[in-house]
This record gives sequence, structure tokens and C-alpha cells, in this order.
Amino acid sequence: MDRRQPPQTEEGWYVLHDFRSIDWDAWREAPERRRSQAIDEGVDYLQSSVAVRDADAGESAVFSVLGHKADLLVLHLRPTLSDIDTLERRFEHTALAEFTERADSYLSVTEVSGYMSQDYFDEDSEVEDTGLERYIESRLKPEIPDSEFLSFYPMSKRRGPDHNWYELPFDERADYLANHGEIGKDYAGRVTQIISGSVGLDDFEWGITLFGDDPTDVKELLYEMRFDPSSSRFAEFGRFLSARRFPPEHLEAFLAGEAVPQEGDDAHPHAEGHHDADSSAHGGDGDHAHGSDDEDLRNELEDQGIYAGQPHGEDVHAVVLYSAADADELFEEVDGYRENFDHYDTHVKTAVYEPNGEGSENAVVSLWETDRAANTAAGFLAELPGIVRQAGDDESDSWGTMGMFYTVEPDHRGDFVDTFGDVAGVLTDMEGHRKTDLLVNREDDNDMFIASRWDAREDAMQFFRSDAFSETVEFGRDILTDRPRHVFLA
Repeated sequence: MDRRQPPQTEEGWYVLHDFRSIDWDAWREAPERRRSQAIDEGVDYLQSSVAVRDADAGESAVFSVLGHKADLLVLHLRPTLSDIDTLERRFEHTALAEFTERADSYLSVTEVSGYMSQDYFDEDSEVEDTGLERYIESRLKPEIPDSEFLSFYPMSKRRGPDHNWYELPFDERADYLANHGEIGKDYAGRVTQIISGSVGLDDFEWGITLFGDDPTDVKELLYEMRFDPSSSRFAEFGRFLSARRFPPEHLEAFLAGEAVPQEGDDAHPHAEGHHDADSSAHGGDGDHAHGSDDEDLRNELEDQGIYAGQPHGEDVHAVVLYSAADADELFEEVDGYRENFDHYDTHVKTAVYEPNGEGSENAVVSLWETDRAANTAAGFLAELPGIVRQAGDDESDSWGTMGMFYTVEPDHRGDFVDTFGDVAGVLTDMEGHRKTDLLVNREDDNDMFIASRWDAREDAMQFFRSDAFSETVEFGRDILTDRPRHVFLA
């Protein structure tokens, strides 16, 4: 009998779901001094974990578990098993540990497989020129979403006499999973997942952790997936555990039986701590990896009267991907995502922009009020058809200014396009200029953006300082409905 082809896998961070039960009788009977010590040491341990003071990278979060299976969940993601081991033992040295018993635990490691990401494993594939690499990184080194609700369950693929997953040919398994994933796309922006492999690490083959602000979204997603053959024929599940996230500083309220707010004094305590452009799943926090260069550019553009990403509380963060897919097909896919994105207050807009001329790809632009939300959206949008690259992921020997966004008065659209043609002619002769494209929102042809690529940042800055650019900006004041905006990448 032929041996079936296993998919290649890439592993990332180790994951520990540490479920604890509280000895409520012992807690009630303990002296106030002992309870205060337990709270202080517990908060210190949990805050330290969430801030990732113990490692160079990772994530942690605290949850109140609903039902009889446990009371408390501490979720850890760390680069090494040693990091996880140390966190486990460190908790046992706190006074809080004396009032808890481990009710359950699950050990796994984040992974991506060749079923859905074959290009990543193809030695000839140039993933650095696509949005795929960033998407893979977000799966291997995920951020724990700020969502209130968590659902965790382990699962395995069935190996029975009638339905044996591991006897199926590779292509058939890949088709099953691709169709299964299509269901999840309908819940983009409402349900986020962390998938971790546990073959040889724990009792099942995978751990699935789902996050959402509305528990019924998770319920509806899982209910719909039950009817998909990948689940109905081939999936076996362990028990489900549900929990609500809360900030470590509210541990006392949790132990006192009081209402526990989800928001803390700082919604993401390590937002300015351990992540940097290399260790973060999405290229660091705040602005993207260009850092101080962006700030210099913001200031120079602001001097020209151009919105540069931060003034007046208007800050938005952008994800831009370029696709070679048919524009109609691409728009249909994007529209499905957009319906789900609109459930979130942080979503500004998501649209398909088509090139005004020949020789350029379509662009998908998604604008968000926070960097974190934009990066989450990037993970979903990276699965759009025909993605050839993601702005910000291009070759390192060039510099791109992604977003001069313009909204033009309808009567002056032709004037604007003509002026762009004149400026494009000037750019052709400028040192260091590679290409500049005008892209138009397919739903509003008065909404456009200009994307440029240069040999180096200073080459672009020479243009921004030029008389030609100043004259273009001055001309724009008369024909634009709002001042132009330069939007920086998330």
C-alpha cells in the first residue's frame, strides 16, 4: 500500500492553556492578610505574564471560565518550551496557587501547513513579494485578540473503518480543508482563531481557540461547520470550554464574586514593550517598521498641508494588497469580508481600487482606526485570490510611499487625472523613481490614491520638496473635497 503524502508544517510559538479551579471554601476561610497576599502576588504574576517580562516575545491573557469545568484560564504563548515550563512553575510559587487546583491543561504549538500555504514551502516561491509571508507570521506568532469571549476545544481527525482522514490522497484532503475554510471567511472580523498542533504533545491532534465579542458568532460558525464534510465525516472533538477575558488588575473583583470589567487601565499592557519589528507577528506596534522615517515624512507632508496620519485625532492605519485576479471576482470576495468588517467601530473602509491605466494590478485598501485591527484584517485579506504582493512587503532595496489619497470634486475629475499625467511625466525624469500608479475606487471614481516606488526614501523626499509637488498640492486645494492624506501602512 502506498504511503500517503503528509503536508509540510512550520511551527511557531508554544501554547499552554492552563485551566484552574478555585478552592472557594479555602478562600472564604482564609485570613484577610493571606487573601491580600494571594491577590497581590497573583496580580503581579498575571501582569508580568501579559506584559511578557519573562521572554523576548509572546502573548498571555487571563480569562474567567464559565461552567463547572474550571474557574480561571491563563493562556500563554511563548517562543520556547522552556519559557512555558518556567511560567508554569513560577505560578506555583505564588500565594494564589495555594487556593487553586489545575482542572485541565492543553499544550500545543502554533502551526501552518502545506494544505493551505503550499507556496510558503515551495523553494521557488518568492513569498517575500506577496502578502503571504506576513499572513504566515501572523499564524505562527499570533496576537491574542482583545475580544471578550473565548472558546477552546481540542480535536483530531477520524481514523475509523468508514472514514479515515489519513487514508485520503493529499489533494482530496486539501480540497476538504479549502471548502471548510470558506465557511470561516464569512465570519471574518467577528471570529478570530488560533490553531495549534499537538500531535505528540497532548491527547488530541490540534487545539482550536476561537475569539469573538459575541458568543453567538462562535456558536453559529461552529454550527455551520458541523455540516461541512471535513467536520461531519472526519472530525472528533474533545470538550469545549468557554471563558471571558479580564485584565489582571481585576483579579480581586473576580475572587470577590463581583462584576469583572473586560477593559482594564490599559487594554493592551505590553503595547509599547517587548514587540519590535522582528519579533512582532505584524511588524511591531504603533507605526510600521519604518519608524522615525515615517515621522520625518509626516512632518514634511504636514508642512505642505497634507494629512500625514496623525494630526487632529484622524489617525488611520492601512493595509494594501495588490492582486492580479479579475476585478469582478476580487470585488465579490472583498465585499464579503467588508460586510463582516463593518461590525467593528474601528473599521473605516475597505475598497477595491483599479488602475487608471494599463500595466498595474488591482489594489485592495483596508483602513482602520487602530494598527492592531488593521493587522488582524491583513490576515484575512491575504487569502484573497491572486495576491501578488502586499504594500510594505516588497524588496528591501526600494522604498515605497503607499498612500496619497485624494477625493476629487466630480466636476474636476478630468482636471485631476490630467494633472496626474503631467506629474507622472515629471517623475519619469527624476532620479531614483521606479514607478507611480494612479488607482481609482471602483465604487467611487472620485476617490483615488497614488502609489509610488523609489530607489530610496531620500529620492522620494526630493520630489516632496520639489516645486512640481508644491504646485500640484496648491492646484489640488481648488479641486479636492478634502485635503489629501498620506496614509501609512499598518
